[in-house]
Amino acid sequence: QVQLVESGGGLVQAGGSLRLSCAVSGRTFSSYAMGWFRQAPGKEREFVAAIRWSGGLTYSADSVKGRFTISTDNAQNTVYLQMNSLKAEDTAVYYCADRIGVPTTQESQYRYWGQGTQVTVSS
Repeated sequence: QVQLVESGGGLVQAGGSLRLSCAVSGRTFSSYAMGWFRQAPGKEREFVAAIRWSGGLTYSADSVKGRFTISTDNAQNTVYLQMNSLKAEDTAVYYCADRIGVPTTQESQYRYWGQGTQVTVSS
């Protein structure tokens, strides 16, 4: 059974930083990709960033480029989202998800999802 568990969310002031973690268990990783998505109150869930587990291929949404960085730690079976220069509009529940194949921005192509972690940025 594949399980994804996010952590690291919280309350932070605008301009601050947070690092989200997503611990993955229940499968091998070499042919998989991971994504981060977020959902703000009253809005659709949207793509944030994605990465191939083996490295070398990442995507980021235009709204977070230059501020957010996705990375993996294969030894820890964990994917991270480093979020810097946070803005009030980054407030959302953040979800990690996995899929077989290359990273993609399409939510429907991800198979397993974590429960989400709340990020609140105060202005």
